[in-house]
Parts: sequence; structure tokens; C-alpha cells
Amino acid sequence: MIDKELLRSVIEDKLSQTDCFLVSLSVSSTNSIVVAIDSVTSVSLDFCIELTQYIEQKFDRNTEDYSLEVGSYSISEPFVDSRQYVKNIGRTIEILTLEHKKIRGTLLKADSAGFTVETEVKEQLEGQKRKTIVTRQISLAYNDVKSTKLYF
Repeated sequence: MIDKELLRSVIEDKLSQTDCFLVSLSVSSTNSIVVAIDSVTSVSLDFCIELTQYIEQKFDRNTEDYSLEVGSYSISEPFVDSRQYVKNIGRTIEILTLEHKKIRGTLLKADSAGFTVETEVKEQLEGQKRKTIVTRQISLAYNDVKSTKLYF
């Protein structure tokens, strides 16, 4: 079976020369390898091919047969890396907190500890009979979030 940690090391070595980063890596018991990468800018098909060829140079199929799929991380999938938050500043995201509360808003900033989103909420303002929609900024730590993804 393919050594997943060795494979991870080989992939990260290649990615360290670019603005790309590893988002997910899976190796099944039948040596089916799936690599998903993302980038601060964009992931080209040419780079996916280049990374595939790099991995194939490091892991000889004659020694151990495997299937290999390298692709860019889907924009419909939840974020798994803080760099994906940074990449998507200014875009609308949907957050599911650990308390199962959904928050939708514009991603304003992100750093290694967490992120801030601007959202509209209904609140009872002093002196008013009805709730009013107001804009609020909410800061969250990554470990307070169950999932975050782009909202379309």
C-alpha cells in the first residue's frame, strides 16, 4: 500500500514552489489516490498535470500499482484550510456553527485564528415596535465553525 505520509511529503514539496496548497489527500486500501489542491490565485489544468507527473516520477507503478486523480478543490465544497478564507475575502459565504446556527454574509477578513463576516440580522431596536434589519460584523474562530462554504 502507498505510504500516505510519504505521498503527502512529496506533494507538499512540489506545492511549496507555488502558491498552491494541499486541501485533501486520500489513499484507499486498493491504492486509489485522490489529491485535491487549491491556490490563492487559481489552479490550472496544466499544473494538475504537472503535479500528476511529479507524483508518478516519485512512485513507480511497476513497484506498486495505483490509480491517481489530481484536481482542484471544488468551490461547492466546505473550506478546510484558513487560506481558503483569505482567498475568498469579499465573497458571500454560508457558515454553520457548532450550535447548528446558519450565518450568511460577506467575508471581510481572515487570519490564522479566525475570520469576520458582515451579515444582516433582524433585531428589536429600542423604541421600535417591529424588528429591523441591521448590519452586524461577527467574528468567529475556526474551531467554532462546523462548516463554511461559498454561497451562490
